[in-house]
Amino acid sequence: GPHTLLYPDIGGIKMQEITIEILPQLFESVAAVMAENSQRLCEMDAQMGDGDLGLTMKKGFGALPDLLRESDEPDLGKRIAKVGLKMSSVVPSTMQTLMASGLMAAGKSLTGKTAIGPEELAQYLAAFAEGIQKRGKCQPGDRTVLDAIAPAAQAADRAAKQPGASLSSVAQAALQGADQGVEATRTMTPKFGKAAVFAARAQEMVDQGAVAGQLMILGCANYICK
Repeated sequence: GPHTLLYPDIGGIKMQEITIEILPQLFESVAAVMAENSQRLCEMDAQMGDGDLGLTMKKGFGALPDLLRESDEPDLGKRIAKVGLKMSSVVPSTMQTLMASGLMAAGKSLTGKTAIGPEELAQYLAAFAEGIQKRGKCQPGDRTVLDAIAPAAQAADRAAKQPGASLSSVAQAALQGADQGVEATRTMTPKFGKAAVFAARAQEMVDQGAVAGQLMILGCANYICK
């Protein structure tokens, strides 16, 4: 049946920023969401692709918390970029490469930052989308993971510019942007990989790659807004 994302409770004391010390916990939250949805992603992927998307996302994101802990890189942005590079070799797959490219670009954009606040989160997502776009040579509307991340980044940017913006208001906006982006993939025609062969079947189904992007943002939002 249709999968409903539950928005985190808005009450309680808000997390103001993400420092380098808590980066592993942020990505543990992402890893948990990927693990929980691994079977669902594989089932979606089996209809349109190789059927291994859930496993590659589970393994790739599952490796990140330890890679972050093991890193001795003192710069927050550079540490994210370095683990992004390592992530790309954990499980060889197209999607893993795109996510790793996103992480490397996102990390690079935060070089010299000491923490991720509302503006930095928006910047991180914008650079993540750009990294995917460059590596995958894809455009918004091509029915890929970019169709979740790009609208998430745009929504995050708008939210970050609001007076009184907080880390959680930006994370919530990003998640809503990703949700809308995933829904919009139903009417898009796939241009890449095996999915392109199944173009007719793609009608009315959401893109599994975009769902993986949405889940990554859900994992971040769950941690920030918990």
